[in-house]
Amino acid sequence: RIHRGMCFARPSLLSNLDLSLLRESQSPFISEKKSILSLCSNYDRSKSMLTGPLHVLIVALLVSPAAAWTSPKPSNSNSFQTVLKMTVTSDIPKPKLPIPGPICSDKKGTWAYDTMSRRVDEEILQRTFEDNQEAFETEAFKPVLERFQQLREELRSCSKLTMLDDLPADASETRKREWNEWKEILQPFLDKGDTWLSAPWMVTEFYVYRRLIQAIGFWDEGTAGYMYDPFVKQKRAGLESSVGSAEPMLEKIPNLPKTAEGIDLAASIALWGNKMDLSIWPADAANADIDIFSSILESATENLLHDDLGALAEHCESLRSKGGGMVDIIVDNAGFELITDLALAQHLLESGIASCVTFQLKSHPTFVSDALEKDLLEHVEHYAALDPSKYPNAQKAGEKWKQFLKEEKWKCQEDNFWVQAYAMWDMTEPLRSNLRDRCDLAFVKGDANYRRLLGDRMWDLTAPFSDVVGAYFPCPVCALRTLKAEIGCGMDAAQIEKAKKLDDSWQVNGRFGVVHFGKGAGR
Repeated sequence: RIHRGMCFARPSLLSNLDLSLLRESQSPFISEKKSILSLCSNYDRSKSMLTGPLHVLIVALLVSPAAAWTSPKPSNSNSFQTVLKMTVTSDIPKPKLPIPGPICSDKKGTWAYDTMSRRVDEEILQRTFEDNQEAFETEAFKPVLERFQQLREELRSCSKLTMLDDLPADASETRKREWNEWKEILQPFLDKGDTWLSAPWMVTEFYVYRRLIQAIGFWDEGTAGYMYDPFVKQKRAGLESSVGSAEPMLEKIPNLPKTAEGIDLAASIALWGNKMDLSIWPADAANADIDIFSSILESATENLLHDDLGALAEHCESLRSKGGGMVDIIVDNAGFELITDLALAQHLLESGIASCVTFQLKSHPTFVSDALEKDLLEHVEHYAALDPSKYPNAQKAGEKWKQFLKEEKWKCQEDNFWVQAYAMWDMTEPLRSNLRDRCDLAFVKGDANYRRLLGDRMWDLTAPFSDVVGAYFPCPVCALRTLKAEIGCGMDAAQIEKAKKLDDSWQVNGRFGVVHFGKGAGR
Protein backbone atom coordinates (compact mmCIF):
# COMPACT_ATOMS: atom_id res chain seq x y z
CA ARG A 1 0.00 0.00 0.00
CA ILE A 2 2.92 2.34 0.58
CA HIS A 3 4.93 3.06 -2.54
CA ARG A 4 8.42 4.37 -3.06
CA GLY A 5 8.21 8.12 -3.34
CA MET A 6 6.03 10.65 -1.61
CA CYS A 7 2.87 9.10 -0.30
CA PHE A 8 0.07 11.55 0.49
CA ALA A 9 -3.32 10.71 1.87
CA ARG A 10 -6.31 12.72 2.81
CA PRO A 11 -7.46 12.00 6.35
CA SER A 12 -10.72 10.66 4.96
CA LEU A 13 -8.71 8.02 3.07
CA LEU A 14 -6.15 7.21 5.74
CA SER A 15 -8.50 4.84 7.53
CA ASN A 16 -8.27 2.60 4.46
CA LEU A 17 -4.51 2.20 4.87
CA ASP A 18 -3.81 -1.33 6.03
CA LEU A 19 -1.60 -0.56 9.02
CA SER A 20 -1.59 -4.20 10.10
CA LEU A 21 0.27 -5.10 6.89
CA LEU A 22 2.81 -2.41 7.61
CA ARG A 23 3.32 -3.54 11.21
CA GLU A 24 3.78 -7.16 10.16
CA SER A 25 5.85 -6.51 7.04
CA GLN A 26 9.51 -7.43 6.89
CA SER A 27 10.37 -4.07 5.34
CA PRO A 28 14.05 -3.09 5.20
CA PHE A 29 13.07 0.45 6.08
CA ILE A 30 12.94 -0.24 9.82
CA SER A 31 13.28 3.28 11.18
CA GLU A 32 11.02 4.71 8.46
CA LYS A 33 8.39 2.07 9.22
CA LYS A 34 8.39 3.14 12.87
CA SER A 35 7.97 6.77 11.80
CA ILE A 36 5.03 5.89 9.56
CA LEU A 37 3.32 4.02 12.38
CA SER A 38 3.96 6.93 14.70
CA LEU A 39 2.44 9.39 12.21
CA CYS A 40 -0.57 7.17 11.64
CA SER A 41 -0.96 6.76 15.40
CA ASN A 42 -0.88 10.55 15.79
CA TYR A 43 -3.51 10.86 13.08
CA ASP A 44 -5.69 8.33 14.84
CA ARG A 45 -5.69 10.35 18.06
CA SER A 46 -6.41 13.67 16.35
CA LYS A 47 -8.51 12.79 13.31
CA SER A 48 -11.37 14.90 14.53
CA MET A 49 -9.19 17.94 13.88
CA LEU A 50 -7.81 16.70 10.56
CA THR A 51 -11.04 16.13 8.67
CA GLY A 52 -11.75 18.16 5.56
CA PRO A 53 -10.99 17.85 1.86
CA LEU A 54 -8.08 20.31 1.84
CA HIS A 55 -5.98 18.72 4.56
CA VAL A 56 -3.15 16.55 3.37
CA LEU A 57 -1.12 14.23 5.56
CA ILE A 58 2.42 13.35 4.60
CA VAL A 59 2.63 9.73 5.61
CA ALA A 60 6.19 8.97 4.58
CA LEU A 61 9.12 9.70 2.35
CA LEU A 62 10.71 6.35 1.67
CA VAL A 63 12.88 7.12 -1.30
CA SER A 64 16.01 9.05 -2.08
CA PRO A 65 18.28 8.90 -5.13
CA ALA A 66 19.36 5.36 -5.92
CA ALA A 67 22.97 6.10 -5.04
CA ALA A 68 21.96 6.59 -1.41
CA TRP A 69 21.36 2.88 -0.98
CA THR A 70 23.92 0.13 -0.76
CA SER A 71 23.60 -2.92 -2.94
CA PRO A 72 21.48 -5.49 -1.15
CA LYS A 73 23.39 -8.33 0.44
CA PRO A 74 22.31 -11.93 -0.06
CA SER A 75 19.83 -12.88 2.62
CA ASN A 76 17.38 -15.58 3.49
CA SER A 77 13.64 -15.07 3.42
CA ASN A 78 13.52 -14.08 7.09
CA SER A 79 16.06 -11.28 7.03
CA PHE A 80 15.87 -7.73 5.82
CA GLN A 81 18.40 -6.24 3.43
CA THR A 82 21.07 -4.03 4.91
CA VAL A 83 20.63 -0.44 3.73
CA LEU A 84 22.17 2.88 4.60
CA LYS A 85 19.94 4.84 6.93
CA MET A 86 18.49 8.00 5.44
CA THR A 87 18.82 11.26 7.31
CA VAL A 88 15.29 11.88 8.51
CA THR A 89 13.75 14.14 11.06
CA SER A 90 12.40 12.15 13.96
CA ASP A 91 10.08 13.27 16.72
CA ILE A 92 11.18 10.38 18.95
CA PRO A 93 12.88 12.02 21.95
CA LYS A 94 16.41 11.20 23.07
CA PRO A 95 18.50 12.18 26.11
CA LYS A 96 19.27 15.92 26.23
CA LEU A 97 22.95 15.34 26.92
CA PRO A 98 25.46 14.01 24.34
CA ILE A 99 25.20 10.21 24.32
CA PRO A 100 28.46 8.49 25.33
CA GLY A 101 29.79 5.37 23.63
CA PRO A 102 28.63 1.92 24.79
CA ILE A 103 30.39 -0.19 27.41
CA CYS A 104 32.26 -3.18 26.02
CA SER A 105 33.56 -6.22 27.88
CA ASP A 106 37.18 -6.23 26.69
CA LYS A 107 38.74 -4.25 29.54
CA LYS A 108 40.20 -6.57 32.15
CA GLY A 109 39.34 -5.80 35.75
CA THR A 110 35.83 -4.54 34.97
CA TRP A 111 32.57 -6.17 35.99
CA ALA A 112 31.62 -6.38 32.31
CA TYR A 113 34.81 -8.31 31.46
CA ASP A 114 34.40 -10.70 34.38
CA THR A 115 30.77 -11.29 33.45
CA MET A 116 31.34 -12.13 29.78
CA SER A 117 34.76 -13.81 30.07
CA ARG A 118 34.01 -15.95 33.14
CA ARG A 119 30.83 -15.55 35.15
CA VAL A 120 28.27 -16.25 32.41
CA ASP A 121 29.88 -19.58 31.52
CA GLU A 122 31.45 -20.77 34.77
CA GLU A 123 28.64 -19.73 37.10
CA ILE A 124 25.37 -19.06 35.31
CA LEU A 125 25.46 -21.62 32.48
CA GLN A 126 27.21 -24.21 34.66
CA ARG A 127 24.48 -23.94 37.26
CA THR A 128 21.88 -24.03 34.50
CA PHE A 129 23.36 -27.35 33.35
CA GLU A 130 23.42 -28.74 36.88
CA ASP A 131 19.81 -27.72 37.53
CA ASN A 132 18.66 -29.34 34.26
CA GLN A 133 21.14 -32.20 33.96
CA GLU A 134 18.57 -34.94 34.39
CA ALA A 135 16.50 -33.56 31.49
CA PHE A 136 19.43 -32.46 29.34
CA GLU A 137 21.00 -35.94 29.35
CA THR A 138 17.87 -37.69 28.06
CA GLU A 139 17.62 -38.74 24.43
CA ALA A 140 14.87 -36.20 23.75
CA PHE A 141 17.10 -33.33 24.89
CA LYS A 142 20.22 -34.52 23.03
CA PRO A 143 20.01 -31.74 20.36
CA VAL A 144 19.42 -29.20 23.14
CA LEU A 145 22.53 -30.29 25.02
CA GLU A 146 24.64 -30.15 21.84
CA ARG A 147 23.54 -26.59 21.11
CA PHE A 148 23.99 -25.64 24.77
CA GLN A 149 27.58 -26.93 24.79
CA GLN A 150 28.29 -25.14 21.51
CA LEU A 151 27.20 -21.84 23.08
CA ARG A 152 29.48 -22.42 26.05
CA GLU A 153 32.40 -23.18 23.76
CA GLU A 154 31.82 -19.94 21.84
CA LEU A 155 31.97 -18.00 25.09
CA ARG A 156 35.10 -19.79 26.30
CA SER A 157 36.94 -19.18 23.03
CA CYS A 158 35.66 -15.62 22.68
CA SER A 159 34.59 -16.33 19.12
CA LYS A 160 32.96 -13.90 16.70
CA LEU A 161 29.26 -13.26 17.10
CA THR A 162 26.93 -15.08 14.75
CA MET A 163 23.32 -14.46 13.84
CA LEU A 164 20.43 -16.54 15.14
CA ASP A 165 19.55 -19.63 13.14
CA ASP A 166 17.21 -19.08 10.22
CA LEU A 167 13.53 -19.44 11.01
CA PRO A 168 11.42 -22.17 9.41
CA ALA A 169 9.35 -21.12 6.42
CA ASP A 170 6.11 -21.41 8.40
CA ALA A 171 7.30 -19.20 11.29
CA SER A 172 4.65 -16.87 12.71
CA GLU A 173 4.72 -13.15 12.07
CA THR A 174 5.50 -12.62 15.75
CA ARG A 175 8.60 -14.83 15.50
CA LYS A 176 9.70 -13.15 12.26
CA ARG A 177 9.36 -9.73 13.83
CA GLU A 178 11.37 -10.79 16.88
CA TRP A 179 14.05 -12.37 14.64
CA ASN A 180 14.33 -9.23 12.54
CA GLU A 181 14.61 -7.03 15.61
CA TRP A 182 17.60 -9.09 16.74
CA LYS A 183 19.00 -8.81 13.22
CA GLU A 184 18.74 -5.04 13.49
CA ILE A 185 20.49 -5.07 16.87
CA LEU A 186 23.32 -7.41 15.81
CA GLN A 187 24.05 -6.41 12.22
CA PRO A 188 26.53 -3.57 12.95
CA PHE A 189 28.63 -5.89 15.13
CA LEU A 190 28.39 -8.84 12.75
CA ASP A 191 29.62 -6.58 9.95
CA LYS A 192 32.63 -5.54 12.04
CA GLY A 193 33.45 -9.10 13.08
CA ASP A 194 32.97 -8.32 16.77
CA THR A 195 33.44 -11.02 19.40
CA TRP A 196 31.63 -11.79 22.63
CA LEU A 197 34.03 -9.36 24.34
CA SER A 198 34.49 -6.58 21.78
CA ALA A 199 30.80 -5.95 21.07
CA PRO A 200 28.83 -3.78 23.54
CA TRP A 201 28.25 -5.54 26.85
CA MET A 202 24.50 -4.99 26.85
CA VAL A 203 24.24 -6.60 23.40
CA THR A 204 26.29 -9.68 24.27
CA GLU A 205 24.80 -10.26 27.71
CA PHE A 206 21.22 -10.11 26.44
CA TYR A 207 22.21 -12.18 23.42
CA VAL A 208 23.63 -15.00 25.59
CA TYR A 209 20.14 -15.62 26.95
CA ARG A 210 18.54 -15.33 23.51
CA ARG A 211 21.01 -17.93 22.23
CA LEU A 212 20.20 -20.13 25.23
CA ILE A 213 16.52 -19.93 24.30
CA GLN A 214 17.45 -20.93 20.75
CA ALA A 215 19.52 -23.86 22.04
CA ILE A 216 16.57 -25.08 24.09
CA GLY A 217 14.12 -24.68 21.23
CA PHE A 218 11.81 -22.66 23.46
CA TRP A 219 9.45 -21.76 20.59
CA ASP A 220 9.88 -24.99 18.60
CA GLU A 221 6.56 -26.79 18.89
CA GLY A 222 6.74 -30.57 19.00
CA THR A 223 10.24 -30.65 20.52
CA ALA A 224 11.37 -31.47 24.06
CA GLY A 225 12.44 -27.88 24.65
CA TYR A 226 9.14 -26.25 23.69
CA MET A 227 8.26 -23.70 26.39
CA TYR A 228 10.89 -25.27 28.66
CA ASP A 229 12.14 -22.83 31.30
CA PRO A 230 15.73 -23.73 32.32
CA PHE A 231 15.57 -21.40 35.31
CA VAL A 232 12.35 -22.65 36.84
CA LYS A 233 14.14 -24.54 39.62
CA GLN A 234 15.95 -21.42 40.83
CA LYS A 235 12.87 -19.23 40.52
CA ARG A 236 10.75 -21.67 42.51
CA ALA A 237 13.42 -21.93 45.18
CA GLY A 238 13.39 -18.14 45.39
CA LEU A 239 9.60 -18.14 45.65
CA GLU A 240 9.56 -20.70 48.44
CA SER A 241 12.32 -18.97 50.40
CA SER A 242 10.57 -15.59 50.13
CA VAL A 243 7.72 -16.36 52.48
CA GLY A 244 9.59 -15.95 55.78
CA SER A 245 10.72 -12.42 54.91
CA ALA A 246 7.46 -11.49 53.22
CA GLU A 247 5.15 -12.49 56.11
CA PRO A 248 5.99 -9.56 58.44
CA MET A 249 6.30 -7.14 55.52
CA LEU A 250 2.86 -8.06 54.16
CA GLU A 251 1.36 -7.42 57.59
CA LYS A 252 2.38 -3.75 57.20
CA ILE A 253 1.27 -3.12 53.61
CA PRO A 254 -2.52 -2.86 54.23
CA ASN A 255 -1.85 -0.40 57.06
CA LEU A 256 0.44 1.98 55.20
CA PRO A 257 -0.93 5.51 55.34
CA LYS A 258 -2.48 6.99 52.23
CA THR A 259 0.11 9.74 52.31
CA ALA A 260 3.58 10.53 51.02
CA GLU A 261 5.03 8.43 53.82
CA GLY A 262 3.08 5.39 52.62
CA ILE A 263 4.41 5.48 49.08
CA ASP A 264 7.92 6.21 50.42
CA LEU A 265 7.89 2.99 52.43
CA ALA A 266 6.26 0.91 49.69
CA ALA A 267 8.83 2.14 47.14
CA SER A 268 11.69 1.51 49.58
CA ILE A 269 10.48 -2.05 50.09
CA ALA A 270 10.32 -2.56 46.32
CA LEU A 271 13.82 -1.09 45.91
CA TRP A 272 15.63 -3.20 48.45
CA GLY A 273 13.94 -6.34 47.22
CA ASN A 274 16.75 -6.29 44.64
CA LYS A 275 18.99 -7.59 47.40
CA MET A 276 17.50 -10.98 46.60
CA ASP A 277 18.69 -11.03 42.96
CA LEU A 278 19.11 -14.75 42.26
CA SER A 279 21.69 -14.25 39.51
CA ILE A 280 24.18 -13.18 42.20
CA TRP A 281 22.88 -14.78 45.40
CA PRO A 282 21.47 -18.31 45.11
CA ALA A 283 18.08 -18.87 46.72
CA ASP A 284 18.37 -20.72 50.04
CA ALA A 285 15.20 -22.59 50.90
CA ALA A 286 16.61 -23.29 54.38
CA ASN A 287 16.06 -19.62 55.25
CA ALA A 288 12.37 -19.66 54.41
CA ASP A 289 11.34 -18.93 58.01
CA ILE A 290 13.91 -16.23 58.72
CA ASP A 291 13.01 -12.56 58.48
CA ILE A 292 16.08 -11.21 56.73
CA PHE A 293 14.34 -8.13 55.39
CA SER A 294 14.19 -5.84 58.43
CA SER A 295 17.95 -5.29 58.58
CA ILE A 296 17.99 -4.32 54.89
CA LEU A 297 15.16 -1.86 55.30
CA GLU A 298 16.92 -0.16 58.23
CA SER A 299 19.82 0.79 55.98
CA ALA A 300 17.61 2.00 53.13
CA THR A 301 18.17 5.71 53.72
CA GLU A 302 21.86 5.69 54.49
CA ASN A 303 22.65 3.61 51.41
CA LEU A 304 20.78 5.78 48.91
CA LEU A 305 23.07 7.72 46.57
CA HIS A 306 20.12 9.74 45.28
CA ASP A 307 16.66 10.07 46.77
CA ASP A 308 13.74 11.33 44.67
CA LEU A 309 11.09 9.89 46.97
CA GLY A 310 9.76 13.39 47.57
CA ALA A 311 9.20 14.05 43.86
CA LEU A 312 7.67 10.59 43.46
CA ALA A 313 5.29 11.22 46.36
CA GLU A 314 4.22 14.56 44.89
CA HIS A 315 3.39 12.93 41.56
CA CYS A 316 1.51 10.12 43.31
CA GLU A 317 -0.51 12.64 45.28
CA SER A 318 -1.60 14.28 42.01
CA LEU A 319 -2.76 10.90 40.69
CA ARG A 320 -4.61 10.18 43.91
CA SER A 321 -6.38 13.55 43.75
CA LYS A 322 -7.64 12.66 40.25
CA GLY A 323 -9.10 9.34 41.37
CA GLY A 324 -6.09 7.19 40.53
CA GLY A 325 -4.01 6.69 37.41
CA MET A 326 -2.72 3.92 35.20
CA VAL A 327 0.54 2.71 36.75
CA ASP A 328 2.98 0.19 35.28
CA ILE A 329 5.70 -1.80 37.03
CA ILE A 330 8.50 -2.93 34.70
CA VAL A 331 9.37 -6.07 36.60
CA ASP A 332 12.84 -7.50 37.17
CA ASN A 333 13.37 -10.65 39.29
CA ALA A 334 11.08 -13.39 40.49
CA GLY A 335 11.22 -14.55 44.12
CA PHE A 336 11.22 -12.12 47.01
CA GLU A 337 11.74 -9.11 44.76
CA LEU A 338 8.60 -9.91 42.77
CA ILE A 339 6.69 -10.23 46.04
CA THR A 340 7.80 -6.70 46.96
CA ASP A 341 6.57 -5.55 43.53
CA LEU A 342 3.19 -7.11 44.25
CA ALA A 343 3.19 -5.39 47.65
CA LEU A 344 3.95 -2.06 45.95
CA ALA A 345 1.13 -2.68 43.46
CA GLN A 346 -1.23 -3.52 46.31
CA HIS A 347 -0.44 -0.24 48.04
CA LEU A 348 -0.78 1.75 44.81
CA LEU A 349 -4.27 0.33 44.31
CA GLU A 350 -5.50 0.43 47.90
CA SER A 351 -4.16 3.94 48.53
CA GLY A 352 -5.94 5.36 45.48
CA ILE A 353 -2.75 6.25 43.58
CA ALA A 354 -3.59 3.71 40.86
CA SER A 355 -6.89 2.64 39.38
CA CYS A 356 -5.11 -0.15 37.51
CA VAL A 357 -1.58 -1.62 37.71
CA THR A 358 0.01 -3.30 34.68
CA PHE A 359 3.02 -5.56 35.16
CA GLN A 360 5.45 -5.42 32.23
CA LEU A 361 7.10 -8.85 32.02
CA LYS A 362 9.69 -10.77 29.99
CA SER A 363 8.57 -12.81 26.99
CA HIS A 364 11.03 -15.68 27.52
CA PRO A 365 13.31 -16.91 30.33
CA THR A 366 16.33 -14.64 30.75
CA PHE A 367 18.92 -13.46 33.28
CA VAL A 368 18.20 -16.50 35.48
CA SER A 369 15.61 -14.98 37.77
CA ASP A 370 13.72 -12.50 35.58
CA ALA A 371 9.95 -12.90 35.78
CA LEU A 372 7.53 -13.96 33.06
CA GLU A 373 3.74 -13.77 33.33
CA LYS A 374 3.62 -17.45 34.32
CA ASP A 375 6.03 -16.72 37.19
CA LEU A 376 3.90 -13.87 38.50
CA LEU A 377 0.78 -16.01 38.39
CA GLU A 378 2.61 -18.87 40.13
CA HIS A 379 3.76 -16.51 42.90
CA VAL A 380 0.19 -15.33 43.48
CA GLU A 381 -1.17 -18.90 43.54
CA HIS A 382 1.62 -20.06 45.89
CA TYR A 383 0.87 -17.33 48.42
CA ALA A 384 -2.88 -17.85 48.23
CA ALA A 385 -2.36 -21.56 48.99
CA LEU A 386 -0.16 -21.01 52.09
CA ASP A 387 -1.25 -22.33 55.49
CA PRO A 388 -3.11 -19.38 57.05
CA SER A 389 -2.30 -20.56 60.55
CA LYS A 390 1.42 -20.29 59.81
CA TYR A 391 1.53 -17.39 57.33
CA PRO A 392 -1.72 -15.46 57.82
CA ASN A 393 -0.55 -12.20 56.23
CA ALA A 394 1.08 -13.80 53.20
CA GLN A 395 -1.91 -16.06 52.58
CA LYS A 396 -4.35 -13.18 52.88
CA ALA A 397 -2.24 -11.12 50.49
CA GLY A 398 -2.23 -13.98 47.97
CA GLU A 399 -6.01 -14.19 48.04
CA LYS A 400 -6.26 -10.43 47.58
CA TRP A 401 -3.84 -10.50 44.64
CA LYS A 402 -5.88 -13.24 42.95
CA GLN A 403 -8.93 -11.04 43.23
CA PHE A 404 -7.10 -8.03 41.77
CA LEU A 405 -6.16 -10.15 38.74
CA LYS A 406 -9.66 -11.54 38.39
CA GLU A 407 -11.18 -8.05 38.48
CA GLU A 408 -8.49 -6.81 36.02
CA LYS A 409 -7.32 -4.18 38.46
CA TRP A 410 -3.98 -5.90 37.89
CA LYS A 411 -2.93 -6.85 34.36
CA CYS A 412 0.07 -8.67 32.90
CA GLN A 413 1.76 -7.78 29.65
CA GLU A 414 4.74 -9.57 28.10
CA ASP A 415 6.78 -7.90 25.36
CA ASN A 416 9.89 -8.95 23.44
CA PHE A 417 11.37 -5.49 24.00
CA TRP A 418 12.07 -6.36 27.64
CA VAL A 419 14.43 -9.20 26.60
CA GLN A 420 16.26 -7.31 23.85
CA ALA A 421 19.40 -5.19 23.85
CA TYR A 422 17.84 -1.96 22.63
CA ALA A 423 18.48 1.20 24.64
CA MET A 424 15.17 2.32 26.09
CA TRP A 425 15.18 5.46 23.97
CA ASP A 426 14.88 3.03 21.00
CA MET A 427 11.75 1.43 22.47
CA THR A 428 9.82 -0.46 19.80
CA GLU A 429 6.23 0.09 18.74
CA PRO A 430 3.51 -0.35 19.77
CA LEU A 431 4.99 -0.44 23.29
CA ARG A 432 6.25 3.15 23.18
CA SER A 433 2.92 4.57 22.07
CA ASN A 434 1.08 2.43 24.60
CA LEU A 435 3.13 3.80 27.49
CA ARG A 436 2.94 7.35 26.18
CA ASP A 437 -0.83 7.36 25.69
CA ARG A 438 -1.96 5.17 28.57
CA CYS A 439 0.53 5.18 31.42
CA ASP A 440 0.60 7.87 34.14
CA LEU A 441 3.63 6.45 35.97
CA ALA A 442 6.07 3.61 35.30
CA PHE A 443 8.28 2.05 37.95
CA VAL A 444 11.45 0.60 36.40
CA LYS A 445 12.89 -2.17 38.56
CA GLY A 446 16.32 -3.73 38.70
CA ASP A 447 19.81 -3.24 37.37
CA ALA A 448 19.48 -4.69 33.86
CA ASN A 449 16.46 -2.46 33.18
CA TYR A 450 18.35 0.52 34.61
CA ARG A 451 21.31 -0.17 32.34
CA ARG A 452 18.95 -0.01 29.39
CA LEU A 453 17.53 3.29 30.63
CA LEU A 454 21.09 4.64 30.25
CA GLY A 455 21.73 2.72 27.04
CA ASP A 456 24.46 0.90 29.02
CA ARG A 457 26.74 3.89 28.52
CA MET A 458 29.20 5.67 30.79
CA TRP A 459 27.39 8.86 31.71
CA ASP A 460 28.88 11.20 34.27
CA LEU A 461 27.65 9.77 37.56
CA THR A 462 26.28 13.19 38.54
CA ALA A 463 24.51 13.86 35.18
CA PRO A 464 20.89 14.74 36.04
CA PHE A 465 18.45 11.86 35.60
CA SER A 466 15.96 14.37 34.17
CA ASP A 467 18.37 15.20 31.31
CA VAL A 468 19.16 11.58 30.54
CA VAL A 469 16.06 9.44 31.14
CA GLY A 470 13.43 12.00 32.04
CA ALA A 471 14.05 13.72 28.71
CA TYR A 472 12.98 10.78 26.53
CA PHE A 473 10.96 8.21 28.50
CA PRO A 474 7.42 8.13 27.10
CA CYS A 475 5.69 8.70 30.47
CA PRO A 476 6.57 9.76 34.03
CA VAL A 477 9.13 7.29 35.35
CA CYS A 478 10.57 6.19 38.69
CA ALA A 479 13.70 4.04 38.63
CA LEU A 480 14.31 1.83 41.67
CA ARG A 481 17.80 0.38 41.42
CA THR A 482 20.46 -1.18 43.56
CA LEU A 483 23.86 -0.82 41.91
CA LYS A 484 25.21 -3.99 40.26
CA ALA A 485 27.04 -2.53 37.27
CA GLU A 486 29.63 0.21 36.85
CA ILE A 487 27.31 2.83 35.35
CA GLY A 488 24.88 5.40 36.69
CA CYS A 489 23.67 8.97 36.58
CA GLY A 490 21.93 11.47 38.82
CA MET A 491 23.90 10.57 41.95
CA ASP A 492 24.90 13.07 44.61
CA ALA A 493 28.66 13.78 44.53
CA ALA A 494 29.01 13.71 48.33
CA GLN A 495 27.21 10.36 48.53
CA ILE A 496 29.43 8.91 45.81
CA GLU A 497 32.55 9.84 47.78
CA LYS A 498 31.04 8.36 50.92
CA ALA A 499 30.26 5.09 49.12
CA LYS A 500 33.79 4.88 47.70
CA LYS A 501 35.27 5.14 51.19
CA LEU A 502 32.90 2.56 52.65
CA ASP A 503 33.17 -0.13 49.98
CA ASP A 504 35.59 -0.72 47.10
CA SER A 505 32.87 -2.66 45.28
CA TRP A 506 30.21 -0.01 45.81
CA GLN A 507 29.12 0.03 42.14
CA VAL A 508 28.54 -3.70 41.69
CA ASN A 509 27.57 -5.48 44.91
CA GLY A 510 24.04 -4.15 45.44
CA ARG A 511 24.83 -2.43 48.74
CA PHE A 512 23.89 1.04 47.47
CA GLY A 513 20.81 2.19 45.62
CA VAL A 514 19.06 5.10 43.94
CA VAL A 515 15.49 6.32 43.65
CA HIS A 516 15.17 8.48 40.52
CA PHE A 517 12.07 10.28 39.25
CA GLY A 518 11.61 11.94 35.86
CA LYS A 519 8.56 13.57 34.28
CA GLY A 520 9.15 11.92 30.90
CA ALA A 521 8.86 13.35 27.41
CA GLY A 522 5.13 13.92 27.78
CA ARG A 523 2.21 13.33 25.49
